[in-house]
Amino acid sequence: MFSRDVCRRLYGVLAVLAVLVPLGVTSAQDTITLDFYYPTAVDGPIAQILEEYAQQFEAENPGIDVNPIYTGSYVDTRQAIQTEIQGGGTGPDVAVMLATDIFSLAEEGYVVPVQQFIDQMEDPEAFVSDFYESLMVNSVDEEGTIWSIPFQRSTPILYYNKDMFREAGLDPEQPPRNRDELVEYAQKLTLPNGERWGLMVAIAGDFPIWLFQSFVMANGQNLVEESPAKVYLNTPEAVDALKFLIDLGSTYRVQPEGGTSWGDTPTAFTSGQAAMIYHTVGSLTSILQNADFEVGVGYLPSGPAGEDGTGYGTPTGGGNLYIFANSTPEEQEAAWKWVQFLASPEIQADWGAKTGYIAARRSAWETDILQELVAQYPQYAVARDQLEIAGKEFTSYRAIDVQNIINNTVSSILAGERTDIETALAEAQAQIDSLLAEYQ
Repeated sequence: MFSRDVCRRLYGVLAVLAVLVPLGVTSAQDTITLDFYYPTAVDGPIAQILEEYAQQFEAENPGIDVNPIYTGSYVDTRQAIQTEIQGGGTGPDVAVMLATDIFSLAEEGYVVPVQQFIDQMEDPEAFVSDFYESLMVNSVDEEGTIWSIPFQRSTPILYYNKDMFREAGLDPEQPPRNRDELVEYAQKLTLPNGERWGLMVAIAGDFPIWLFQSFVMANGQNLVEESPAKVYLNTPEAVDALKFLIDLGSTYRVQPEGGTSWGDTPTAFTSGQAAMIYHTVGSLTSILQNADFEVGVGYLPSGPAGEDGTGYGTPTGGGNLYIFANSTPEEQEAAWKWVQFLASPEIQADWGAKTGYIAARRSAWETDILQELVAQYPQYAVARDQLEIAGKEFTSYRAIDVQNIINNTVSSILAGERTDIETALAEAQAQIDSLLAEYQ
C-alpha cells in the first residue's frame, strides 16, 4: 500500500542524507553519470533531440554526464525498469514515465518525491505555479506532495484535412464542436467501399483507455476524480460513450468498425485515407511535415452539445520526469539539475516546437521560439488552449492492474467479443473495487 507514514520516513531519511553527504562535483574523478531512460509514442527524431539536450547540459554542468537510453514504449519502459530493479539492478537515475504511474512507482518505492528538491529552491511557489494546473494534477499525491515534473506532455486533439472539408462543402475554419456534428461531418467526408473514411479514432488494440476517457468525460463523468481509490467505470456515461464509439463504425459507418490502431492512424491521415482523426498533439510536427494538404486542428468534440453548442472533453496525457530511489544522494542532486534543465522554459519551448508536445510552462510560450512558431502555425496553440477544459488523466492506486482491467474490457467490447456493455462494465467495476478495497 502507498503508505503516508512510509513516505514521511523516506522523505526524512533523504533530507538527512542530503545534509550529511556533500553534493558538489569537484573533480574529474567525481564525475557523475546519469542513466536517463525515455520512451516515445510518436514519430520523429526524439533520440537525436535528447542527445543534443544531453550535450548542451553537459557543457553547462561539468562533472555530470547524461546517458540517454531509449527504452521503447511507455509500457516497455515500465516493464524494463521493474525487471531491472526486481532483479537486483539499480535502474535509471531519471526516467520519463507516464504521469499516471505516480502511485504505482511511489508504492513500489522506485522513486523519490521531487518536492524535497523544490522546497530547497529560492522561490518554490513561482516554479510550481508556472506549470499549467491541468498538467500538474497527475504529479501530486493526496497530500499535495509533488512526485514528478511535467515534460513530455500532451492532450489528444482532432486533426482534420481542410482541403477535404472544402471539397465536401464544409467550412475549413469550423471543425465539429460536438458528437452530432462529428457524425454529420464524417458522413459527408466518407467515400464508399472504404476508399476514404470520414473519421478514425485510434482506439483499436491494447490501450484504448486514453481516447475512451475523452468520450466519457465529454458525457459529464470522468473515470477518476480526486481520490485515487475510486474509479467510475460502471456508469451511464461510460456505457453511452462505448455505444457511441461502436456506432461510429457499425451504424454511421464513418470509420472502420472497432476503430483503428494507434500507430497506423497518423499515416492513414497524411496519406488521405482519413479526413479526420483523433490522436495526440505529440504527432503534430510529424503530421505537418508529412501532409501535402492544409492540416486543421481542433478540440475533441466527443460529447453531446451543451448550452453553448459544444461537447468538448479531453484528458491530459504523456510523460513526467521521475528521480529514482536507488540512486545515491549525489546522483539524485545531479538528476534534479537535469530535470530542471529539461523543464526549463527554453528547453520546453524547443521541445514543443520540434515534437508538437505541449510546452508545460506558461513562460515557455513567451519565448521567441513559440511566439514565432504559433504566428506561422496556429495549430500549435490549440492543445495548449484546450488545457483550460482538460481533465485529470486516469490514474489510481494499483494503476497498472486497474488500467489492464479497463483496457481489456473496453477492447473486448470494441472488437465485438462482448456485446452486453452494461454487464461487461459491471463485472470490470467489481474487479476494480476488489483491488481498491484496501485503500478505501
